[in-house]
Amino acid sequence: MGLTAESFFAKHDQEDIRQAIMLAELDTSGEIRVHIENYCKGDVMDRAAYLFKQLGMDKTEKRNGVLIYLAVKNRRFAIVGDVGINSVVPENFWDDTKLFMLDHFRDNRFTDGLIGAIEKTGKLLKEHFPYHRNDINELSDDVSFGKD
Repeated sequence: MGLTAESFFAKHDQEDIRQAIMLAELDTSGEIRVHIENYCKGDVMDRAAYLFKQLGMDKTEKRNGVLIYLAVKNRRFAIVGDVGINSVVPENFWDDTKLFMLDHFRDNRFTDGLIGAIEKTGKLLKEHFPYHRNDINELSDDVSFGKD
């Protein structure tokens, strides 16, 4: 059977990723999700944008959700931000974040690459979307998996 999306990261790595998301979201109203599939058929950005909607990430109050998407068997990934975060993100931020991840992925340090991208994204969200007393966690912090 081999490696699958659900077994690509060990359980302790999945928990480390979930903890990184929780910490990154601690002082912001922003939302970060990680979704992993075996394969991406077609354009990786189109697939990530489709999943962004399927996961309800376009429904956050301030439109400040960010999806980090990985297709592990054909080694493709993308980052999709909603209109709220994209309106304030510095030029090349997502490209720089993807390069950061790629540097880690090339060394088979997938967990470190993901956690670093989550931390960078969290800092940006905290700067532009600080936490307010009535903010709630609108989306799950757990890593989600495709059914392919």
